[in-house]
Amino acid sequence: MHGRSSSSTSSTRAVAWSLCGALLAGCAGNAPTPRGEVKGASASPVEMAQSDANRMATLAMQENLEGLFRLMDKLYRRNPAEWRKTSAVSREHAIDQVRAAIVQRQPWAPLQGRRDIAAMGLALAPEFVGDRVAAFIHATADMVITAHGGKTEFFLLDGIDAQHVYNAARNVESAVWLLAQRRNAQGQPLLWADEIGPHGRNLSFEREFGKIIARLDLLAVFTTEKYRRAAISYVQGIVGGTFLQFLPVR
Repeated sequence: MHGRSSSSTSSTRAVAWSLCGALLAGCAGNAPTPRGEVKGASASPVEMAQSDANRMATLAMQENLEGLFRLMDKLYRRNPAEWRKTSAVSREHAIDQVRAAIVQRQPWAPLQGRRDIAAMGLALAPEFVGDRVAAFIHATADMVITAHGGKTEFFLLDGIDAQHVYNAARNVESAVWLLAQRRNAQGQPLLWADEIGPHGRNLSFEREFGKIIARLDLLAVFTTEKYRRAAISYVQGIVGGTFLQFLPVR
């Protein structure tokens, strides 16, 4: 009787360990897929001339431009006929040309000397016959940079107009709507972007545009708040200096 009990206990333990092993294996199989990690930029001597607000504006600008470059790549992939309208020998070559023009603040010839919102209007006009992807990305980047005072890096003496940055966010929203609604002479979208159909959903363009809009809105609010808090801190300093002094205790 005692031997049978020991055998039963051993069998129970074996089953329990097997279940635990299966459970752990299942948990490991359901572990979230790694999606990278946040990484800060390397320290630079120029940061000594930047406040926290300057640094935030600089990083936001860098991310917004990189977002536009990612959108350019996506748009070229969905609209390869656009880069083929140019002298570029490949999609990558076309991207490099537009990126260089934006970074170096050079005009884009097909935009006929127009900059900022005037350039965006031309790039989104149904009658525009040039490389619409290049024109749209260049014009949008120029508008965003113009809204930041024509700068892509910000230092202690630089100021940002919160309303201009807010307006830039609304301009991007308008551009996204126009891309989805306007049609060319053949009745097709000006550029193929997001897709919802029987073969699947591709909303990566909307997400990337949404990130740019969100960064612009956050910077606009942060800039306004910075000036508001500066005024409050000034008043607190006056009040504190008058009424919040330590009193002698002996």
